[in-house]
Amino acid sequence: MRLTQDLSPAVVLVFRLVVWLYSLISYLPYLLLRSPESQSLSECSRRLKARSVSGDPAGPYRDVAALRGLEMCLHPGINTLDQVFESSVSHFPNSDCLGTRELLSEEDETQEDGKVFKKVILGEYRWMTYEQVFKEVNAFGSGLAALGQKPMKNIAIFCETRAEWIIAAQACFMYNFPLVTLYSTLGGPAIAHGLNEAEVSHIITSKDLLETKLKSIFIEVPRLRHVIVVDDKLSSSSEYPRGISVHSMASVKELGTRPENASKPKDRPCSSDVAVIMYTSGSTGVPKGVMISHSNIISGITGMAHRIPKLSEDDTYIGYLPLAHVLELSAEMVCLAHGCRIGYSSPQTLSDQSTKIKKGSRGDISVLRPTLMAAVPEIMDRIYKNVMLKVEQMSGFQRTLFLLAYNYKMEQLAMGYSTPLCDKLVFRKVRALLGGRLRVLLSGGAPLSAATQRFMNICFCCPVGQGYGLTETCGAGTISHLWDYSTGRVGAPLVCCELQLKDWIEGGYHSTDLPCPRGEILVGGPSVTMGYYKNAHKTSEDFFVDKKGQRWFCTGDIGEIHGDGCLKIIDRKKDLVKLQAGEYVSLGKVEAALKNCPLVDNICAYANSDESYVIGFVVPNQKQLLALAERKCVRGLWEELCNNPVIEEAVLTVMTEAALTAQLERFEIPRKIRLSVEPWTPDTGLVTDSFKLKRKELKTHYQNDIERMYGAK
Repeated sequence: MRLTQDLSPAVVLVFRLVVWLYSLISYLPYLLLRSPESQSLSECSRRLKARSVSGDPAGPYRDVAALRGLEMCLHPGINTLDQVFESSVSHFPNSDCLGTRELLSEEDETQEDGKVFKKVILGEYRWMTYEQVFKEVNAFGSGLAALGQKPMKNIAIFCETRAEWIIAAQACFMYNFPLVTLYSTLGGPAIAHGLNEAEVSHIITSKDLLETKLKSIFIEVPRLRHVIVVDDKLSSSSEYPRGISVHSMASVKELGTRPENASKPKDRPCSSDVAVIMYTSGSTGVPKGVMISHSNIISGITGMAHRIPKLSEDDTYIGYLPLAHVLELSAEMVCLAHGCRIGYSSPQTLSDQSTKIKKGSRGDISVLRPTLMAAVPEIMDRIYKNVMLKVEQMSGFQRTLFLLAYNYKMEQLAMGYSTPLCDKLVFRKVRALLGGRLRVLLSGGAPLSAATQRFMNICFCCPVGQGYGLTETCGAGTISHLWDYSTGRVGAPLVCCELQLKDWIEGGYHSTDLPCPRGEILVGGPSVTMGYYKNAHKTSEDFFVDKKGQRWFCTGDIGEIHGDGCLKIIDRKKDLVKLQAGEYVSLGKVEAALKNCPLVDNICAYANSDESYVIGFVVPNQKQLLALAERKCVRGLWEELCNNPVIEEAVLTVMTEAALTAQLERFEIPRKIRLSVEPWTPDTGLVTDSFKLKRKELKTHYQNDIERMYGAK
């Protein structure tokens, strides 16, 4: 997407002349120093990436490097997660492993509206080496065993993303304690369901989550006996039900180092043992526990590592997404397998402008300056909109330079060339927002819009590897090659799995479609998980084993395979609604198109089969909405503006224009909308931790508005 520029032709000519002279001067040394076998980005992007091994357009499709067989492990003979970590410890004993920022001070800050927010000032990162982490892991695992945790018996972790989470997980892998993971944003009933279904007696958590969420449901979890709190200090004033013992992580490690406990032999896992029971975020109902074996995870991270070149101890990864999500857990496992260091953060302290960072102090990403980062599209969409808002506020000269450089770089990327002068002079400050050293940005969890992907490529001067995977496939599926700058696609299959297309007749998708075969995406290979915990019926619905003994998962997503073997997600079976007149509407397609509208921070499209049109619930962008209200001469508090019919109609007009620009059909465009006063965060229960919409909860939340929008025809 080109940015609109209203510039004098003379200015454009001068800019292009300067860039042309620089390119001419730098191109000659490039030609002399370039190796004969090196290829331009454009040559690489045209390369065949995957193909059907059977020759059938339905597949199965494999990466061209895996045509003879799918890869299952990083190193021969290393088949379990404890062995992977021990291998890293032996290769990188003194390298930094896990880092956490020191808390210097914490204070309350009163806002203009009277609300009080906690603000923190954080120091530098304090690091533990691989050797130090290994000792902590050993001691904690030994301590859990001393507390009565048995091998092959489930143990739960309900905790925010932090170094202690990974230490606890590695201890469980080492001692063969299957780890039950639960999102820290789940509500009480969902937490109780997971703990009871998994029959856990031990749980690892934080002081905050113990007091705010776990304490109130203890009575609903009768098997629970031991609560291990990862924080240093426990709350002395709290009382817990009889029979439940609360321990600090430090005391459990101390227990594990006692000679009588440390000398006991470990019951090591084998590759087929369950490593993790990962409870989903519950976007379609009650969370399901996905059983993931050691070999599943190792296979998945093998495929992921193949797409991220030159991983080494020189890399720094910033961990802030929920570790209970397969994307973050897989990313961190890849890093630990290659000696990278992981610095921990949170959405509230990530950037200089984050909600908990005191004004004038630095956020985590500015201090850590990572080279590797994973992000969900919701976060990247916010970055895109915030930067574009700052561009609008620039002086005339600055804005002109930015627009010229942006559009010029987009042209050059399309031809397969880099733009070092623009990167250094124009995009350096934008790149500094993510630390300035980022070399790989991995996107997953939901589709990333083409506009946002192209923006991240251009302004942050690093490739965006857009991926596709599910908890049920251990996060493995596809990741775009880093030299492939095309947008709207999720790349070719990883070397650990293969893809097949299954005809979906009702939706009109067939593997014989032209120009590209289309259908429901099936993922097969060693990364496909063991099924749903204690849910044989659902497992038999979604998983199957073929004649060769290979396991497959039916994703419910609709995709098309392009000529070079790359996958594009085009629909989802559960998001397809048939309107009263017979037209099919893909709600996901509508939402993806309208999320690029500057007025829209988030949107949920809704349609009822008994009605003839689509409606929508919209979280408006505050700055854009306030500017719109000023243009319409409408005044009032934020809540009053969101409930104002004039503003609602004005937003709908802008959205309709954006929808038509995105080439949506008239019947796909929402005819009525409801503006949401509050943003949708995981804490509201309306979106998951990866910001996927919880359609059932959103429908319940906006039921009165649905009746109003469909009632007043």
